[in-house]
Amino acid sequence: MHVKRVVLIYDPNLSNTLTASEKKIVHDIAEVVKRNNIDNVSRTAAYLRYYNAHSDIQWSFLAHMVSRNAGWNMCDLHGKWFPLILDKKKRAILFNIYERANWLIFHDAYPQLLLYHYSTKNGVPMFHLLPYFHVSQFMVKEWGRFWKKGDRERLLNALIINEQNLIQMPVIEQPRYKKNVFHTLLFDFQDWFHYSCVLLPTMNGYLYGSSVHGFRSVDRRIELGKNLAATLFSKNYYSYFYEFATHTSHSGSRFDYEQYLHPKPKRTTPYLRVTFPIIDHHIQEYEDWSKTKRIKRKWFSPKKKPLDAAEISTWYKNKQTRLHRAIFLKHHLNVMIGEFGITKRREEK
Repeated sequence: MHVKRVVLIYDPNLSNTLTASEKKIVHDIAEVVKRNNIDNVSRTAAYLRYYNAHSDIQWSFLAHMVSRNAGWNMCDLHGKWFPLILDKKKRAILFNIYERANWLIFHDAYPQLLLYHYSTKNGVPMFHLLPYFHVSQFMVKEWGRFWKKGDRERLLNALIINEQNLIQMPVIEQPRYKKNVFHTLLFDFQDWFHYSCVLLPTMNGYLYGSSVHGFRSVDRRIELGKNLAATLFSKNYYSYFYEFATHTSHSGSRFDYEQYLHPKPKRTTPYLRVTFPIIDHHIQEYEDWSKTKRIKRKWFSPKKKPLDAAEISTWYKNKQTRLHRAIFLKHHLNVMIGEFGITKRREEK
């Protein structure tokens, strides 16, 4: 099922002050963003295409790899395991959280990337057009700084900081999501035992990545992003991650990377586009998070590049095994309790 999407990406009320060429750029960017922000698969592919054209914008490759993980988490909800312990309603809410965050970040970030493309193409900075796409003043300043100084690591950190603050109120602090997901025992269980892990796979069967304890915290998520970037762009491993990304199409199924593991498991998660509909998103009111929040100095503190990135294949496999056992036991316990209740009611009759 495909839902008609009617999302206004830019503010036409501000366009009276633009030249004809600027209006065309704003319109063209809005069309490209709309065309590529359809679902997790289209976003993930768009990030990589952009990085291939502008490798100096490292965040785009980081966003590609993190977006792959979002797709895998979505498809887990209809895989072999999670339907055993999560009812349809809870799985729908979890999907909406992944999808909403994925959509919001692309909606905000991709116009920024495209304006940098036009700036390099025309040889002049065009970041004065960022407000037409409701981009935070924080990022307007950071793009201007990057254009003058070319500090790639600072821009990478700035985009990480922006995206995590961007999703805090509409996703992490959203009342329905807080009640049904982020303040539940199931989320605390996954959070405490680091089952929520962002993976950086390779085609030789090894997994790298990071997990975070305290996912509700902006500070912790920013730190996670910086840790992932340090591993992703480490000189010893970057080529392996890039090889995986360019040679492995993103389907949403964990089999995208599991096919390279030793031994190779059976596919237990479906493909995203045959599982989920296209979602109609909207934003009722744009709020610039940077106008009400203090920019912490520690957010920009550089991460030390790892001399040797942590290989987590064995750790990940063990965690998955433990998680699956816990799900299996809980499912069968629920079945036994249900059967016991039915038997007891029959005896009472």
